[in-house]
Amino acid sequence: MKTLQAPTRTAAILAQLLERLDASRQAVDAHQYRTVAARLSAMLANTDIDWQPLLEQSPAATALYENLHYGDAGLCRSPLDAAMRAEMAACDAIAAARAKPAPDTAAPDAAPAA
Repeated sequence: MKTLQAPTRTAAILAQLLERLDASRQAVDAHQYRTVAARLSAMLANTDIDWQPLLEQSPAATALYENLHYGDAGLCRSPLDAAMRAEMAACDAIAAARAKPAPDTAAPDAAPAA
């Protein structure tokens, strides 16, 4: 499908559409979703274009971009500091939970036999 719009504008529209599909509370047609994701992925594969402005605005485009370039750069656009803090907080919470004494699990005393 040919378009008269600039590649970055077309990619921005596709990214917005993909985000709408992601956020939809109603069932989304799988073929439509795959088509939009494939078209946006094909555009993001073009290394001659600076995708930085789009990637800063669109989580959906960022996820596709990372997946396309994972072999070269890993999760290069993920917020590493936030992920590290979350992992450390989870480790602290687990350690605190393990340090708490277990609740009394003994059965209540049975009534004396008559």
